[in-house]
Amino acid sequence: MREDFIASRDNPWTRQCRALAQDSTAYRKTGQVWLEGDHLCRALLTRGQQPEAVVLTEGHQSLAEGWALAPGVRRVVVPARLMAWISGLESPPLVACLYRLPATRSVQPDLPTVVLDRVQDPGNVGSILRSAAAFGFRQVLALRGTAALWAPKVLRAGMGAHFALHLVEGVDVAALDDLQVPLLATSSHQGQWLHQAPLPWPCAWLMGHEGQGVAEALMARAHGLIRIVQPGGEESLNVAAAAAICLHASAVSAFGAPENASRP
Repeated sequence: MREDFIASRDNPWTRQCRALAQDSTAYRKTGQVWLEGDHLCRALLTRGQQPEAVVLTEGHQSLAEGWALAPGVRRVVVPARLMAWISGLESPPLVACLYRLPATRSVQPDLPTVVLDRVQDPGNVGSILRSAAAFGFRQVLALRGTAALWAPKVLRAGMGAHFALHLVEGVDVAALDDLQVPLLATSSHQGQWLHQAPLPWPCAWLMGHEGQGVAEALMARAHGLIRIVQPGGEESLNVAAAAAICLHASAVSAFGAPENASRP
């Protein structure tokens, strides 16, 4: 397979890659994202999707050997100093991929769903995506005010979960009316205890802002309010931790013990 060698920071293509790697919303202009590292690149391929380009650090071209790349995928080799300039990370990757996002997506009404209400920390958002994929939830809706789902920090925290999920961002509250599954909202002070509540499947879990929680207007839309037992006396849980607990409880309720569980 042909390899292109690029060594200049002034090359328009490498400047574009740098913007995607370091600007959290640059992907909204180009429709492309920069995937850093072997794990994210392999996660993309494992889900049956293809990058537009594979970018390899000079001397490490063998990292992509054996990858099932389509014939049209571009291979670009860059010096280590240029990869470091593109990445901006303290430890830049040896390999990266340039990936074109799917076409604009609409809300799917019947999928097990997680709704993010103004969750702003990229690490929290990525962690929630990872939990959603692990526990059988197939769609994540990001209401306006939520961190950009395809931002570099969210991608790194998601560890490849993005490619297992139907992601829709910039969603209006009114779009939740399209959901045909029960909406459950987390609360720190009211509602049924999670370990006692009958959990419907499929359902949609609503996870709120780190400081303010779920907006009152959204709470009013919920079919059920759920709280988590906290015998240690803390006022609330980190939203990513709360999401992991709630989504796991839904998975156990729906699919039973691990030996009986299967991929939904």
